[in-house]
Amino acid sequence: MDKIERALEHLADAILQRIPSIVLGIVVLVVGTWLIRLLLKLVRRRFVRRNVDLSLRDFLLSVIKISLYILLFLTVASTVGIKTTSFIAVMGAASLSVGLALQGSLSNFAGGVLILLFKPFRIGDYVETAAGAAGVVEKIDILYTTMRTEDGIAVFAPNGPLANTVITNYSSITRRRITYQVQVPAEVDLSHVRQVIGEALAADYRVLNTPRPEVRLAEATEALAKLAIRAWTPKETYQEVYNGNLEAIKNALEKNGVKVLSAS
Repeated sequence: MDKIERALEHLADAILQRIPSIVLGIVVLVVGTWLIRLLLKLVRRRFVRRNVDLSLRDFLLSVIKISLYILLFLTVASTVGIKTTSFIAVMGAASLSVGLALQGSLSNFAGGVLILLFKPFRIGDYVETAAGAAGVVEKIDILYTTMRTEDGIAVFAPNGPLANTVITNYSSITRRRITYQVQVPAEVDLSHVRQVIGEALAADYRVLNTPRPEVRLAEATEALAKLAIRAWTPKETYQEVYNGNLEAIKNALEKNGVKVLSAS
């Protein structure tokens, strides 16, 4: 009984000695929680004002929130007298292990943050990557970007390589250039050919007058003449104008007695 009483006395003394630090720890916890909520509210307002992407906004707020609460936990534990060295060592080792295991995912995460921050493309844009993937952007997540090709196929591009490659954004322009190559016999009158092609393009109201369409001699041999045709159209009508006028040029030349060897 004496041993139990002495142990209880020691415990009571230890608790009494810890009361000031415990009270201080509670105060730090309450004030820290209030400050974290205030800071998160300010950061959220800042993100809204800067028009930060919603996916990136939620993710960054979660990361900031978790980091701040971990820091608050360590501060409170240190205040009440708990040694936090072991906690920090365990967290550091765990972070290193997770980082090594998720190198590819971390690269994609960093790429996703860069894409969402600098916005080289947005949802709804038609883009083409250096790897050959092309389509309309349907979704931008932290790790992957989803594109839909003209065939309706979903393409999932990892953000890491995507952020470090050349991206052609066709939606960031107002007009696109159409380029054709037409081969005709070398003996034909090129001025007549240019006139026929110009009239065929002028008949389509979707072909812009500024810049004016061009028909240039790209290559000439004893057997044939290769013509390079360039015209401009609004980006929304590019595919229709490209397909329609290729056939219109070919038909107009043949109607005027010019044999078309090839057209593309």
